[in-house]
Amino acid sequence: MPKAGRGALLFIFILVLIDSIGFGIILPVLPRLIMQLTGVGIDRAARYGGGLAFVYALMQFFCAPVLGNLSDALGRRSVLLYAVLSLGVDYLIMGFAPTIGWLFLGRTIAGAAGASFTPAYAYVADITEPGRRAQNFGLMSAAFGLGFILGPAIGGLLGSFGPRAPFFAAGALALANFAFGCFALPESLPLEKRRPFHWARANPLGTLNQMRQYPVVLLTLAALFLWQIAHQVLPSTWAFYTIAKFHWTSAQVGASLAFVGLLMALSQGVLTRVLIPWLGGDRRAAVIGMGAALLAYVGYALATQGWMMYAVGLTTFFFALTYPSMNALASQQIPANAQGELQGAVASLYSLSSIIGPPLLTQIFSRFSDPAGAVYFPGAAFLAAAALTVGCALLFVRAMRLTPQPLAAPNPAAASEV
Repeated sequence: MPKAGRGALLFIFILVLIDSIGFGIILPVLPRLIMQLTGVGIDRAARYGGGLAFVYALMQFFCAPVLGNLSDALGRRSVLLYAVLSLGVDYLIMGFAPTIGWLFLGRTIAGAAGASFTPAYAYVADITEPGRRAQNFGLMSAAFGLGFILGPAIGGLLGSFGPRAPFFAAGALALANFAFGCFALPESLPLEKRRPFHWARANPLGTLNQMRQYPVVLLTLAALFLWQIAHQVLPSTWAFYTIAKFHWTSAQVGASLAFVGLLMALSQGVLTRVLIPWLGGDRRAAVIGMGAALLAYVGYALATQGWMMYAVGLTTFFFALTYPSMNALASQQIPANAQGELQGAVASLYSLSSIIGPPLLTQIFSRFSDPAGAVYFPGAAFLAAAALTVGCALLFVRAMRLTPQPLAAPNPAAASEV
């Protein structure tokens, strides 16, 4: 890679890192900022939190394919610089927000700008020879994982200076990266390789529609969708739940989220290649992961002391195996020339789960954490996630019973399970 390309790759790495940090950095302080702006209790604040997550995810769902297609038409550089500048402005808006409406405006901007991972990956493909793309894509995935660990930890620590401090820090980081990008980011897509922008090609539901020709895969994707909705209980209600039940500070919330994120990163990034063969292949690993998730959700719901959240969190080592195992099993039923389409469908389902899950689960938390309500049980959202996991398991078992021989030969260990 040329020297300029190395600087550009560093910019992209920092951009992806800031995107993922920005998602997690606000989680520890968001409940208290909402309560500060609205004057409501923790139960009603959760409803606002669900609404903010909904707006963010909705904008990402629609803007990811738009930004990707715009980068094909206008070039990567202008779209990426727009995205990182918008993120910086968004964090400052949220930091100075005088009312809850300004928070919603900020999350709208963040959702649109945070969809920058689409042109970011396209940029990496442009500047990397085919034989090294997997390595650099892995670097981008590492940035995502690192951000999800650092974000809550940084947000919790900065939260000791007030609920607005993390927003100013994230804004300064994004604007500094914008300034760096103005000098270090050359255009990667020459004019002769660009194509006109067409709205019809920027359709986030198109890949999902294509999966109808693979009935077993469609059933597996339905199971994966329930799994992803259930998983939304962690980012959407964790901070509200632990503050309401254990009276945790922002630093304690951030530390706990960083702990769970670290366990997930270790499991998926390091232990997956060891644990899945040891457990007997993708199918058994997925089922064991679902069982671990069921245990985790019920354990979180019933925990009576804060340390129990950490103890239950250790199930993440097996919990985290489910998503890659189900994805791998689905890919075994898809021909080689449709693998990208499958991953696009998986990404679309994740976006849809991020739209549906947070409002649903925070409403449940709000309903059952109201001290004046008929039933007081703040862990109800985790029990709802457990129920969704049971539904996921039933659909998955059904899909596996119908699974034909894979179109592409899997590894020997996985083949013995299929």
